Amino acid sequence: MSSRPFEGVLVVSLEQAVAAPMASQRLAEAGARVIKVERPEGDFARGYDTAAGGISSYFAWLNRGKESVALDLKDPADMAVMRAMLARADVFIQNLAHGATARMGLDAASLLAARPEMVVCDMSGYGPVGPYAEAKAYDLLIQAESGIIAVSGAPGAYGRIGVSLADIGTGINAAGAIATALVRRFRTGEGASLEVSLFDSMAEWMTVPLLHHDYLGRAPGQAGLAHPSIAPYGAFRTADGGTVLISIQSDREWRVLAGEVMGRADLAADPALATNNQRVADRARTDAEVGAWFAGVTRAEAEARLSAARIAFGALNDVAGLSRHPQLDRWQAGHEAGSVALPMPGARADWLAEADVPALDQHGQAIRAEFAPG
Repeated sequence: MSSRPFEGVLVVSLEQAVAAPMASQRLAEAGARVIKVERPEGDFARGYDTAAGGISSYFAWLNRGKESVALDLKDPADMAVMRAMLARADVFIQNLAHGATARMGLDAASLLAARPEMVVCDMSGYGPVGPYAEAKAYDLLIQAESGIIAVSGAPGAYGRIGVSLADIGTGINAAGAIATALVRRFRTGEGASLEVSLFDSMAEWMTVPLLHHDYLGRAPGQAGLAHPSIAPYGAFRTADGGTVLISIQSDREWRVLAGEVMGRADLAADPALATNNQRVADRARTDAEVGAWFAGVTRAEAEARLSAARIAFGALNDVAGLSRHPQLDRWQAGHEAGSVALPMPGARADWLAEADVPALDQHGQAIRAEFAPG
């Protein structure tokens, strides 16, 4: 295995649930030593389910390669251990309730006053200021507040996005910001105070619908498997009951689809459908013409023609389909009840290595000894 970028970097993460563990997990994968500080009863994500061979699927995914210490920060002895760790830490991450770290004297201003070279990342629902700053926030609530739910799914009743979108996106944002701050620190010695919130993360992801609303006066709504700004783009049924999704990204691709794949030179040359804006404006005709061709061929025939023409297409899988997918790579993570096969990270790198999931306070004795005050 190659050298790891954050080898020698100490991260102390006072974390729970999904967003902050996602951030520190990315740092651990890059070689940082991550000490996960848990409450005495443990990160409540440990109890979300038992799907990962007897332990929580969330916890197994987001806590590989970390050290666990359980501290009661109301206890002076445990707080002394915490402060001793922070006296050596390069990075401090926390996602406690609003104001909690300030009440303990562990806020960014206090920590950076003592050690200006630290990188401190505060993670929250709505950020440190504003009318919602003190509001509790969880993934579903932020999906709703940010408007993502309103532009997702098929027309009709609203539904939650099927994964913890806000938590995951916020954790990845935080990991990127911390990594960027560490690069500056390596160059200049300067630390950083970072604020990362679920709401800001999802509001940024909503930029395109927001700009449509603010500058065109009409935001896209629920479009199911279609795309509000591109046509043809979506799912079409084949003669044998299959479903094929296509994504036409340019006017050139439209001409290839119509002329080469569908055998419709008339459509390819039709000036009324020549541009994407025209096809979106007349989506009903566009989709009807494309749908009629799909309805006359089998799924295998459609995919063969699309593949030969280099038109992007995909299958409509369920979770069982993902589990069997020939492109899916997995790696193993050991844990106190056995082991679990997890998907590989989205960003592959030559320094990645399998790692185990810590039991609650598994490293507590050693950490307490290493960071014993005085």
